[in-house]
Amino acid sequence: MESRRRFLGKAAAVAAVPFISTRVTRALADAARPRLGWALCGLGGLSENQIAPALEKTEHCRLAGIITDTPDKARKWQAKYKIPDRSVYTYDTMAKMADNKNIDVVYIVTPNALHAQQTLAAAKAGKHVYCEKPMEVSTDRCQQMIDACKAAKRKLGVAYRCQFDPNHLECMRLVREKAFGDLRFIEAGFSVFIGDAGQWRLKRALSGGGALMDVGIYALQAARYLSGEEPLTVTALEQKTDPVKFAEVDQSMLWQMKFPSGALASCTTSYDSGFSTYIRVNAQRGSFGLEPAFGYTGNKGRRSDGKEIALPAPDLFAAEMDDFARCILEDKPSKVSGEEGLRDVKIMMAIYEAARTGRAVELKV
Repeated sequence: MESRRRFLGKAAAVAAVPFISTRVTRALADAARPRLGWALCGLGGLSENQIAPALEKTEHCRLAGIITDTPDKARKWQAKYKIPDRSVYTYDTMAKMADNKNIDVVYIVTPNALHAQQTLAAAKAGKHVYCEKPMEVSTDRCQQMIDACKAAKRKLGVAYRCQFDPNHLECMRLVREKAFGDLRFIEAGFSVFIGDAGQWRLKRALSGGGALMDVGIYALQAARYLSGEEPLTVTALEQKTDPVKFAEVDQSMLWQMKFPSGALASCTTSYDSGFSTYIRVNAQRGSFGLEPAFGYTGNKGRRSDGKEIALPAPDLFAAEMDDFARCILEDKPSKVSGEEGLRDVKIMMAIYEAARTGRAVELKV
């Protein structure tokens, strides 16, 4: 009986060898995989609740530093993520990052009108830059960001996470492959109730605009990447029923765009309505879309032939950061480059002009 136990024990040990070997191999592979150090510039809700947790799910990234003017936040983040004092900066001390080899990328998550000055500081310190959308509040500032990163030979990306959602990519595929014939019409919208009247998003000096700049950009992006074209003309109509709360920024905006192929897009956004996110695409022989369309998770939709569009999606923040890291490691261009961010800001400025003048505004292709 005892010899049988010894035999079975040896057999179990032998059987476990492949499993242990596989586990060790995976651990070694994980250890050898390049992981770029990211510093988060701005520690608000998006950084705390989405970006920092997503960094822990990535293959090529790690949280290596923080940039904040709030000492209490810095201490909290240091305790939670074991960030050393040498990797904690304020907005005024970003230049010192030049001496920190543990930081490769700065992810800017601050109010819109601060993006340019922080990008310039990060690039001057020799760091790649990933920036929340909108890229900035004017085309001139966007161009400054692009020029600064090029001069420093650093990459610049903009956080268009929906371009990494398999459901959005599937909608793009259906258009490109003409699954329902030629594209005719796109509808897209993103509306929320903004709440607190004292927040920075309602102050033009920090936001550069209201609903359009904040959530409307999702609808604009969708129309562009679904059509695969740049608009030739835009028309727009602004609605403002609360001139006190929305004294400095747009409350609601409706705009239309015409593309070179003849396809049209009609988009809406609002800071003063119930939560709504959708994409609807009409083609020659059918239609499809997503609703909800722009959430962190759960985007899904349906085709006119009855089939669902409900593909499993990764953490979109992790996916976009890993993609940018691969672009750096492999020295290849990013599909969400600074030039892509500039195009959106250029079109949004045209939308504001069209709403202000009541006339169609032409855009150079």
